[in-house]
Amino acid sequence: MRHYFLSVFAIPLMLAAPLVAQQMPTTPPGAPIASRVTAGTHTIDGAHTQVLFTVNHLGFSNYTGQFAQPSGTLVLDPKNPSRDKVEVTFQIDKVQTTVPALDAHLKKPEFFDSTMFPEGKFVSTRVTVKGMTATIAGNLTLKGVTRPVILQARFIGAGKAPYPPNKTNIGFTATTSIKRSDFGISYGVPLVSDKVDLTINAAFEAQ
Repeated sequence: MRHYFLSVFAIPLMLAAPLVAQQMPTTPPGAPIASRVTAGTHTIDGAHTQVLFTVNHLGFSNYTGQFAQPSGTLVLDPKNPSRDKVEVTFQIDKVQTTVPALDAHLKKPEFFDSTMFPEGKFVSTRVTVKGMTATIAGNLTLKGVTRPVILQARFIGAGKAPYPPNKTNIGFTATTSIKRSDFGISYGVPLVSDKVDLTINAAFEAQ
């Protein structure tokens, strides 16, 4: 019996051994160095990407929620940035705040109606790069309504991931503001602001 328990406890240690043995970098592998950006298609790292929304609540405070684990792609051509494209899709059912009851309410028809409209999406139509920033024009779809929006994006960093298969990663943050009533989400206006600030903190991995 004693050998059995030793074997059970040894399994997690054996699985963790490669991680322990792997040399941790002493500096962040990513940096805002444009020459590190590689051409081609990159896919979203859903574990490190956030689609955040912030509203004003009752005039007392700003309140932020998010759509967790979005998906999407980024197509880059550093020699011809006008060919760059980005697409971000987020599942409405994965909306999260700090209040579980509010999460459930946001999925109902008066807000996002996750049953009828399970996805939100941003698709770029034009990317204009200027140094470490970019203006990204595109279309945002929420609750079955598509409207043009413009994202102001800032390059955060690029570099080789410190873990296998050591692919190039690239990240940026992009912001814009919309009126939720333009997308048929008017519940609670003006007690909860019509204006919504959107932020996409995006991490992509080269394919």
